[in-house]
Amino acid sequence: MKAKPRRPAVLTDVAARAGVSTMTVSRALNAPDLVRAETRARVLDAVRELDYRPNQAARQLVTGRSGTLGVVGVDTTLYGPATTLYCIEQAARRAGYSISVASLSSLKRRSVEEGVQRLRTQAADGVIIVAPHESAADGLRHLPPEMPVVAVDAGDDIPVPVVKVDQRAGAAHVTRHLLGLGHETVAHVAGPADWLDADDRIEGWRGVLEDAGRPVPEVLRGDWSPNSGYELGRGLGHAVTAVFVANDQMALGVLRALREAGRRVPEDVSVAGFDDIPESGYFWPPLTTVRQDFGEVGRLALRMLLDRMAGGDPGVRVLVAPELVVRESTGPVRRA
Repeated sequence: MKAKPRRPAVLTDVAARAGVSTMTVSRALNAPDLVRAETRARVLDAVRELDYRPNQAARQLVTGRSGTLGVVGVDTTLYGPATTLYCIEQAARRAGYSISVASLSSLKRRSVEEGVQRLRTQAADGVIIVAPHESAADGLRHLPPEMPVVAVDAGDDIPVPVVKVDQRAGAAHVTRHLLGLGHETVAHVAGPADWLDADDRIEGWRGVLEDAGRPVPEVLRGDWSPNSGYELGRGLGHAVTAVFVANDQMALGVLRALREAGRRVPEDVSVAGFDDIPESGYFWPPLTTVRQDFGEVGRLALRMLLDRMAGGDPGVRVLVAPELVVRESTGPVRRA
């Protein structure tokens, strides 16, 4: 005789196993900040033991929300946007939300509007837009007013909450570090035009040089790739003793170009990057760089979105402080 299939666990089963009320289970899963940590841990243990799967349709009827958040992103093959997206997703899952992602080929107004509309049809409760391009600003100004939205890495003149790493501060830290090693000035290999992060890093670098009364070299524009760093690195003159590169991948290309030219790092030229990708400590020499706290960006973006969904201030701006990581690719200038 066939065994009778076990019925799926329901909310009351979880409550009985955890020794709490069904209301406490609901709060632990949907509003964890309202429940003590040890109580929520008991509830989550019961959920795992019983393999409980919430009924999303019922949850939406009760709460008026789907439990799904949307993320609009572009250039998610690059380290910064990809890591930001991952950290947002992890923060959302810890808060009990699932994520639906709309990956766009560009952040023009029409693309942003279409991405948000796609997520609205999936009943997303709110949307986080990773908007590192200047061209995204127009789209962010024309979003449906009823849709709660938070932007990451966006400009300052948009009517939604924004969280971003303080790119200017990071660039200023690394430029001051290089000047402090005795270098007369610092060359800069920048990211591409239309990238807000690239422009902010230029401003941070230039501001330190101008304040110190140092020469400001012409900006060299790359495209974030190691190949562009390599090609621009081949053109660096022998008078250059320090280079700040706007991301670690381009810095890798610069290091190769300098090595091929017979210039030693850091004895002849100091090289610093930005991002602190996992491989940067294993470049040769290990790369001085600026670390961005993408985990904090993800946590803050989620917290701001949940606050926005509850009617919070649409004008909030939050900057996350970066950290300078000094390794062997930078050193004192060598005097003739």
